[in-house]
Amino acid sequence: MQKIILSFVIFTTPIVAQAAGFALIEQSASGMGNAFAGGSAIAEDASTIFFNPAGMTYLPDSQLVIAGHAIRPSADFTNNGSHRAAATGGLPTTGGNGGDAGDWAFVPNIFYTKEFNQDIRLGIGISAPFGLKTEYDNTWVGRYQAVKSELKTVNINPSISFKASDQVSLGFGVSAMRASANLTNAVDFGTICAVALGGCGTGATFQRNDGFAQVKGDDWGFGWNAGAIFRLNDATRFGVAYRSQVHQKLEGDVSFSNVPAAFALSPALTAGFANGSISAKLTTPDSLSASVFHQLNNQWDVMGDLTWTHWSKFQNLTIVRTSGAASGTILNSVQENWDNTIRASIGASYRYNDSIKARIGFAYDESPVPSEFRTPRIPDNDRYWLSLGANYKISETSNLDFGFAHLFVKDSSTDVANATLAPILKDTVIGDYSNEVNILSLQYTHNF
Repeated sequence: MQKIILSFVIFTTPIVAQAAGFALIEQSASGMGNAFAGGSAIAEDASTIFFNPAGMTYLPDSQLVIAGHAIRPSADFTNNGSHRAAATGGLPTTGGNGGDAGDWAFVPNIFYTKEFNQDIRLGIGISAPFGLKTEYDNTWVGRYQAVKSELKTVNINPSISFKASDQVSLGFGVSAMRASANLTNAVDFGTICAVALGGCGTGATFQRNDGFAQVKGDDWGFGWNAGAIFRLNDATRFGVAYRSQVHQKLEGDVSFSNVPAAFALSPALTAGFANGSISAKLTTPDSLSASVFHQLNNQWDVMGDLTWTHWSKFQNLTIVRTSGAASGTILNSVQENWDNTIRASIGASYRYNDSIKARIGFAYDESPVPSEFRTPRIPDNDRYWLSLGANYKISETSNLDFGFAHLFVKDSSTDVANATLAPILKDTVIGDYSNEVNILSLQYTHNF
């Protein structure tokens, strides 16, 4: 029985790589206003380093872009019958709905380009291409599967562009990306005590005497991006861009709190709940974008974009202990079976006068998470973007961009059980999610 209990611990404690399912495209406030339509063709400012480095050839001699994005996701869960194992009577899981699992996050980015000669531009960008943060109340009904899930990335992206002709520009960049993850969930020590040890003291019964597990890890990985822009005529250009996968091996530790002292009587439980080091492979997906930009007249520009993301590379998740008596033990090995996705966007910009430009955009953004694999850590679904923005010219060399987007996320549901070998410890979270996201962006651009 103690080995079965240990299997429960192994398969339900850390879930790291799922956080990589949320890609961030908040790389510029100018692009935000158009829902990032035309991203690989518009080449409006130095943020093109991220979307398509070939666009640097369309910029002034030197340019600095500093942007910040305040992101507020909302994820409200409604319990619809979450319960424990049939072997313990299938009793309802205690706890509430968890509150709003979303929270404010701030994502900055900075880009700089400089002319090397008439045909070559150099640039560097620092941004966050992936990120996630959800956090529920510690006592909610899904606490044994997820409480906090957080992923942060920082990507350093030096780039070069070359004007091959008046019609063709090419660009290439390399990426050094750091990823760090921090995840927690509750552990039902009361049930483990009751089943494995016949009790650990007063109050140590089913769904009582909870503890918490925390997993932290980080690593650097490397990739590249490339693109081309084709100038069809003075009013129209077409862009294609590719961003590679980044392979990382997150290394860090797992720690447990409130572990019952009685666990010291069991070598298996002692090893299973020992603090120690872990590692997990994380691969962020590659993507391919195609964009078009067209100037209708002196006042109106229109643009569109189609982006494919290779999320099907994420088929399973494996996390391994790397220290202690359980070194080499697989902590997590779960089938994810994510799908490739398409993001389609259209946008328009209107020049009100020489100082003010207004923007609007709309996008449809697919989720990579199949409904049957949706978990409390990633209650994701398809979403629709509605974006507005404006550009204000402060002087001949400086301007400000404002952008706002509201993401209408389709309602979703989850009906998922712990991946445990112990039937008596099975925990199933059943319920519905109502989600939305709001993003507010501000950007300063200076030409030298």
